[in-house]
Amino acid sequence: MARGVLGFLGRRGVRGVRVVFVAVTFAFVLTLLLDGGDVNRIGTACSKDDIVIFQGQTAPLPDGIPAYSVQILNSGVSGCSISNIHVSCGWFSSVRLINPSVFKRIDYGDCLVNDGEPLGPGQTLYFQYANSFRYPLSVSSVVCC
Repeated sequence: MARGVLGFLGRRGVRGVRVVFVAVTFAFVLTLLLDGGDVNRIGTACSKDDIVIFQGQTAPLPDGIPAYSVQILNSGVSGCSISNIHVSCGWFSSVRLINPSVFKRIDYGDCLVNDGEPLGPGQTLYFQYANSFRYPLSVSSVVCC
């Protein structure tokens, strides 16, 4: 599988990036399933560490503005849905329109995922944004089931 992923890295464009993201997500989830998750974790309660954010550059917009793809994954193995996912995002903004029910900045440094609705186990949200630079995104808080 690694050979297939590396083969796609040489391709340009959004389709190649989506395939790489899908392959990376699949590999990550498969690893979690095979080793039972984080072996150092005590108990099966979920935490903000169960939400994983993948981010990578995609083909720029026609006017040359850099574009980025983001995947937000509930990687929890406890079977819990996770809601009210808040992401530390600075002054996040995008030239490309993002559906606000998927991802929106509600205050400086605070973005809300999935309109606060639960993200089920193994479920992934995907969106793209465009700006002159990549925003560092990290999970700041969640509510577990």
